[in-house]
Amino acid sequence: MTGIGIVWLVHARTGSYAAAGLVTGAFAVADAVAGPQIGRLVDRFGQTRVLPWALGAHAGAVALLLVGAVPDLLAGVLVGATLPQLAALSAARWSALLSGERAAALPTAFALEALANGVSYLAGPALVSVLGAAGHAGAGVLLAAALVVGGGLALAVQRRTMPPLTGRAERQHAGRTLIRSAFLRQFALGLALGVFFGAMQVSVTAYAVGRGTPDTAALLYFAFNCTNLVGGWTYGAWRRGGSSRRRQAAAAAFLTLTSLPLTLFDAPLAVGAALATAGLIVPVLLILSSVLIESAVPRAVLTQAFTWGNSANAAGTAGAAAVAGRVVDAGGPHGGFGVAAGAAVVMTVLALCGLRNSSPYGPKPSAPTETTARTALPPT
Repeated sequence: MTGIGIVWLVHARTGSYAAAGLVTGAFAVADAVAGPQIGRLVDRFGQTRVLPWALGAHAGAVALLLVGAVPDLLAGVLVGATLPQLAALSAARWSALLSGERAAALPTAFALEALANGVSYLAGPALVSVLGAAGHAGAGVLLAAALVVGGGLALAVQRRTMPPLTGRAERQHAGRTLIRSAFLRQFALGLALGVFFGAMQVSVTAYAVGRGTPDTAALLYFAFNCTNLVGGWTYGAWRRGGSSRRRQAAAAAFLTLTSLPLTLFDAPLAVGAALATAGLIVPVLLILSSVLIESAVPRAVLTQAFTWGNSANAAGTAGAAAVAGRVVDAGGPHGGFGVAAGAAVVMTVLALCGLRNSSPYGPKPSAPTETTARTALPPT
């Protein structure tokens, strides 16, 4: 919601998608750089102590953006740098809760997270687009900030589910796993997925505005994110065995095949159908990324690992927002859709390269494989 809200707000002020993409990109870069640092503090001091300070700083940064007290580019940086990655904090809590004998339920918990994200992506971008099309360009950013602060504080007060803290020596030793190929591959895949998201944010908005029907953007976001729910629920309920890496490669290939037609389609129904089909597979990629990241690193740096994964996504969004904004200004929204399709191709290549490594994926032998996890659980 924050990224799309910034697109609407800056475009309303400047009339340029390039400027809107640049500020959105600055926001995402700052989020990508600062997120792991906040995650490192959380691993050291705990979520309850770190979250209130981060949320207060984020509220102040959003206020500066809305009133225009500083240049939009600087405000975008401040908003991104202070945004706590609540999804990573939630995933770390699931990993701590579902350990030992309960570890078999962890992939299903990540599927539940994907469904929650799907609801957010269904309602949030559509609502921001409706507000922007109605002339309230800043309302989307304000609403997003209110949800982040309120939800973050609600998470901070839940001490019972907070992951246990570890010693400094253990954290330093565990940190070495963040530079292993298993984790770095997921980082790269997250980066490419961020490019896909960033290009879509700019391209869908530009497509709707370019046709003279800006309210169509809300419907297109709805089509894309509604199928996210279907895809996440279906995958979470699926109990068949198989390799997570092979599923990741298949999901990335499917996203490529459904994204390429967007570079050619012009009719709203055709664009909406292509977006809806692509939306089916996005939550599957997110679930598999969480499963594989969790199995690749020790718990002492798990929050950092999840935030690095989210930061990769944010970094990709940053680059794509800036590049796609210029591409759209120069050649229209189909060029922006081409950037998204190219990112899907990169994801497919990375996932296929991961299949060549037949060694155990992570250093935690007690972590469940997805096959074991899914065959041990009752139907959802």
